Amino acid sequence: MTWKRVVVSVGAMLLGLMVQGSLSAAPGQTKNVIVLSRDASVLETLAAREVRRYVYLTSHELLPIVEVATSVPDGGDAIVVARKDRAIVGALASDDQVKRAIAALGAEQFILLMGQSAQRKVTLIVGGDALGTLYGAYRFAESLGVRFYLHGDVIPDAAGQPLALKEAGKPLFELRGIQPFHDFPEGPDWWDLDDYKAIIAQLPKLRMNFFGLHTYPEGHPNAEPTVWIGLPDDIGKDGQVRFGYPSSWQNTLRGNWGYAAKKTSEFSCGAAQLFERDDFGAKAMNDLCPQPQTAEASNEMFERAATLLQGAFVYARALGVKTCVGTETPLVVPRLVRERLKEKGKTTDTATIGELYEGIFRRIAQTYPLDYYWFWTPENWTWQGVTTATVQRTIADIQAAIAAAKKVNAPFQLATCGWVLGPQYDRALFDNVLPREIAVSCINRQVGKEPVDEGFARVKGRGKWAIPWLEDDPALTVPQLWAGRMRRDAADALAYGCNGLMGIHWRTRILAPNVSALAWAAWDQSGWGKTREEVSGPVGGQVSAFPKNKIVGTEDAPLYQTVRYNLSAYRLRVPNGTYGVTLKFCEPHYSAKGKRVFGVSLQGKRVIAKLDIFGEVGQNKALDYTFENVAVGDGMLNIEFRPQVEFPSIAAIAVEGKGMRLKINCGGPAYKDYVADPEPAPRDLPATNFYRDWTRCQFGAEAAEPIAQIFERLDGKLPCPATWVGGPGGIKPDPQPWEKVKPQYDFVDELATLRPKVNGKGNLERLDYWLDNFRYLRAVARLNCTWALYDKAMAKVKAAKDAQARKQLAKAEALPLRKEMVALVGEVYQYLLATVSNPGELGTIANWEQHLLPGLLEKPGAELAQAMGEPLPAEAQLAKTYRGPMRVIVPTVRSSVMTGEALTVKVIVLAEKPPQEMALYWRPMGAGEYAKVPLVHVARAVYSVKMPSSASKATDLEYYIKAVSDRDETAYFPATAPTLNQTVVVMPRG
Repeated sequence: MTWKRVVVSVGAMLLGLMVQGSLSAAPGQTKNVIVLSRDASVLETLAAREVRRYVYLTSHELLPIVEVATSVPDGGDAIVVARKDRAIVGALASDDQVKRAIAALGAEQFILLMGQSAQRKVTLIVGGDALGTLYGAYRFAESLGVRFYLHGDVIPDAAGQPLALKEAGKPLFELRGIQPFHDFPEGPDWWDLDDYKAIIAQLPKLRMNFFGLHTYPEGHPNAEPTVWIGLPDDIGKDGQVRFGYPSSWQNTLRGNWGYAAKKTSEFSCGAAQLFERDDFGAKAMNDLCPQPQTAEASNEMFERAATLLQGAFVYARALGVKTCVGTETPLVVPRLVRERLKEKGKTTDTATIGELYEGIFRRIAQTYPLDYYWFWTPENWTWQGVTTATVQRTIADIQAAIAAAKKVNAPFQLATCGWVLGPQYDRALFDNVLPREIAVSCINRQVGKEPVDEGFARVKGRGKWAIPWLEDDPALTVPQLWAGRMRRDAADALAYGCNGLMGIHWRTRILAPNVSALAWAAWDQSGWGKTREEVSGPVGGQVSAFPKNKIVGTEDAPLYQTVRYNLSAYRLRVPNGTYGVTLKFCEPHYSAKGKRVFGVSLQGKRVIAKLDIFGEVGQNKALDYTFENVAVGDGMLNIEFRPQVEFPSIAAIAVEGKGMRLKINCGGPAYKDYVADPEPAPRDLPATNFYRDWTRCQFGAEAAEPIAQIFERLDGKLPCPATWVGGPGGIKPDPQPWEKVKPQYDFVDELATLRPKVNGKGNLERLDYWLDNFRYLRAVARLNCTWALYDKAMAKVKAAKDAQARKQLAKAEALPLRKEMVALVGEVYQYLLATVSNPGELGTIANWEQHLLPGLLEKPGAELAQAMGEPLPAEAQLAKTYRGPMRVIVPTVRSSVMTGEALTVKVIVLAEKPPQEMALYWRPMGAGEYAKVPLVHVARAVYSVKMPSSASKATDLEYYIKAVSDRDETAYFPATAPTLNQTVVVMPRG
């Protein structure tokens, strides 16, 4: 990991030194301390407590926190945690250059300095504001070897090497964070309040400060309760809903997005034990699954959702995290609301839409704190394009919302978002029509395969937020390694002048490298190489050749027989000057007008508004446009393509000026004086140094280098046996022989051979997590290959002429393959159940049960039994019981609570038989004996334990959970217990 360093000369007291793994005082010295100003804010106090936590976890020394006015207590070493304007900072920073560096700190910035005199060592953690101080505290923890992720902290099994500590932190983006996406059980649909708080508490550790949610509307496929839509008259006291409509989040009794309704008690291979209810989902959905059925229940659903968000967003605000919710635009009005409007003599005209926005905004203001409300352009804007009329309705919709926000004096700002930045004919359109105070944003096109939209570069004078995909939903059931892609998207966002960088996602732990890479990229991008804007050549696109097409109207047919299509630009590095530019087009594919329409800009100026190649000249005919006096002043000629219908396409480019000629055969090889089409800028940036750091902190130093090489090799290239099949993370038959596919997964055994070199319980648990995920990935790929063989056998069965022949073929050819498939699904579940550790991974189980198994085993099994004329034998049916080692799972891990907040821990003990002994052991952090609290059985393998009131009075605490089986097998949470336990810091209230 590379961090920007601040070079300072320090006075006699502050000499830049090294952070040691321990802060042990010399014999006879006063105990080492953490120093906090007496007038410290809540976040400064939290910062000091977090420093104490991570020093304790990495050194087993619990330092006292001492509040002072202007001086450090005599004696041992000291860590001073303070905002830049505190008196203690001024007293310690005696050097003028140090003073200037500290005085220059802005909001959310920090400086870390370590100095030493003959007697002691003093570390300064200074923030430009309270939040910057907290960020400095977490960066200090990273210097001790700690790493942070959305799913929790990684604490080293052993203290790492000393790290030079003299650095400054300054964010590259004003807003940095995440956009968890509702709609599937893998994401926030299954989050309870503790889940929201657990993840939000990790954001400051990642130095992130944004948390945003999207809301699907009714019919697409169902209304979600994140945002209520209604008239101001339908808001009761304290924002209560008096008129609602059915809304819901994903649950196991609701069938959509390709998931079939299914009770969890019917889940396979012991997976049923993970769920305490048949109608499983977020607690807010309890007793309302699959969705509310009455008016009262509909209102209750919105009240529960508001209570959930109120608790989460209050917590976020206390931690300096900005929050955002929103709806799609034009506003989709629910059917019952439309009927209510009709009863009142209203239609859904612009004026009424404004009233609905007034109702939305008034209720939000009364129910939960919010910083931003965003309007999402619908998903079909990226897949199908959009008409001018729809864009105008969208603009009118947003303008009605702007007026409503002003009318109610909304306590939040407005923004846009969506699957695209703007319509296909002008991605930066909103910049021309919306007030400057409204930020614009979008997620990357093509589920993240496309880079950050270049349209951001044309947006000026307003907030603009790039939102890369941390994962895509077509592959939602398998691992996705995209650290290099996160770096590329962050670099592009910075080059385009974006002030926001967020990541869209569903899952958490399996995304640890991607999340970490994006978080780092929001603070430091030094040493990454060229940005996309600096690379000469095409930007995106695919190539296609039509060598048999007879091209009319040219003597250079080969130029027009190859094209690059679905591209966004060519950026060509040329000397400054004036050029003639010829763009050569041909339509080799479509045979009708209106199938492909796009615009072209040169140096930011539109030169072709609406090009329909077939409409101009027909199919397989050369069409050239030449533009004179094209000026280049910055060494880069920019040719941009703006899709309107389908994908832009170009055959060749010729640039000619005084003493300079550049000709490119787009999509093809060199031809005459035309050079071959250069390769586009790589989608991903190198991530070598990232994975070296990540593997060292995850798995220890002994095997870090060879493991890093494996992960770096897989980054952006991990085999993907899943795709969208009626829903996220689907699988389908693979007609390739397994022996041909198998070499793609040799990395699994390669990683396994390194396991003996990994030491420490935490390191081993983390390595096994990835090993089991990769073994699962391989098992899915092999299953797909076997599935294809089974389908081939069943096709032969169905083709048989009589029932007896079908029966014989079914038994002889299809049944053995069915048994093999069942065995492979059992292997899939073996590894899948070994990796379950959070709600998102429980959601993957639901995906298999409700989305994948019906088409993979359940319906084909019934079909095979019918062909055989008898029930399937046991070995051709998936088992219901669990067979594997005992596991203690805490799906929601809180690392902090607010003063007075009760802490209840949900525990899943997955075992072949219920354990004989289960308990939670806790104590004040680093002090005294552990108190034992028995787990209370909820249902199946799910238990709960509430910390006693004495625990909530402790400043900070630590705990572990122990389970003992009937075979004296012992399992712990965390895996490193009881040596290294889960800690909880109590956050003071403001």
